[in-house]
Amino acid sequence: MSEWKRLEIGQFLKERDGRYDPKDESVLGLKRLNKIDFSGEIHLSDKDSKTDMIVVEPGDFVISGINVSKGALAVYHGEKPITATIHYSSYVFDEKQIDIEYFKRFVRSQSFIQALKDQVKGGIKTEIKPKHFLPLEIDLPDIGIQKDIVSFFKRVEGDMDELGSEISSQIEYLNKFRQGVLQEAIEGKLTTEWRKQNPALISGENHASKLLEKIKAEKEWLIKEGKVKKDKPLPPIADSEKPFALPDSWVWCRLGEIADGFQYGSSAKSSKSGKVPVLRMGNLQNGSIEWNNLVYTSNNDEISKYSLRSDDLLFNRTNSRELVGKTAIFTGGNAIYAGYLVRFHMADESDAYFTNYVMNSAYHRDWCDTVKTDALGQSNINATKLRSYVFPLAPIKEQNAIVARVDKLMAVIGELEKQVYERKDQAEMLMQSVLREAFEN
Repeated sequence: MSEWKRLEIGQFLKERDGRYDPKDESVLGLKRLNKIDFSGEIHLSDKDSKTDMIVVEPGDFVISGINVSKGALAVYHGEKPITATIHYSSYVFDEKQIDIEYFKRFVRSQSFIQALKDQVKGGIKTEIKPKHFLPLEIDLPDIGIQKDIVSFFKRVEGDMDELGSEISSQIEYLNKFRQGVLQEAIEGKLTTEWRKQNPALISGENHASKLLEKIKAEKEWLIKEGKVKKDKPLPPIADSEKPFALPDSWVWCRLGEIADGFQYGSSAKSSKSGKVPVLRMGNLQNGSIEWNNLVYTSNNDEISKYSLRSDDLLFNRTNSRELVGKTAIFTGGNAIYAGYLVRFHMADESDAYFTNYVMNSAYHRDWCDTVKTDALGQSNINATKLRSYVFPLAPIKEQNAIVARVDKLMAVIGELEKQVYERKDQAEMLMQSVLREAFEN
């Protein structure tokens, strides 16, 4: 097309000269560019830097040499100059030749990425400096067409923003739905009709209080036989510790009364290869084990001591608020677990999957937030605190019924979530398609 010209970026962008020691008087007291996010927003900081600096003047076009193709570029609209490290570069642009809103979108297109691949050694993996950026040859339409393309993009982006907001709302709704299901399950509300239809399975010897007595008796026998270690007595549960009312056939108990084997994991060094995987806190996701980003060990002593068995539960005892208390069930395989995790297993008379659902509920998260801070002010829930966890115990047949019901609902939620994320991927593919069509003459 005659309206498009082949030219170097340096014909319409001019680098702002100057490189300064961070202690240079001319840059002292200036705020520093901390980062440009992928939406093109500039974030400032008062922190000092030990790296040489450049100056960015109001109205300059700034790019991140590391993430320019991901959208980390912006026009600085502040009133005073700022500094940036030499991982950024700053440019004055010729408004007669380039519409900067057009150019900001162009650098996220496949046309720009292809130009980097073709003309810069190392392509998009290279830190893009002015010496790489300015000589790049691109096809550029005249300023009128650029403005028309920007107008088109603004309309499309408006539609995409609405779609993105709708998708985000759907994901948030599904997360709330998931938590709502779990909370109703552990309060007995999900099986109200089931109890009406199965009164014999929740009364008499099947009442949860009888189940608790049976589990305690079994533990006492195991202690007497020397098969399990006797733990310190757990305190009775005060009414103030009971967060919600339970059905008449349920009882509150301490987790330590119905579970045992509370043990911290291995602190031995692991590596990228070895005999068996070492599960870490990041492998506990949404109540399940994620078999990604694994490390391994070949230490036979560690493997023998920390090997997991089917239906073991893993509890993350430390780190951030989001991670502390994360719990997942181990469904089988060959693995051990790392030191930040606590392993425990339920009595044979209890359903480990029911326990896993309890410990992925909003009630569980609230409990973690209440007890997680230790004497040093760090987020930590040790095995002693975990044993004292106040647990809603249902009759075993109702536990089984709850697990079956929740499994079905979670499968439906998972499928809906999959569809939402597929829609999100399709939207992103559509935007790439629009970018491709707009910037290929």
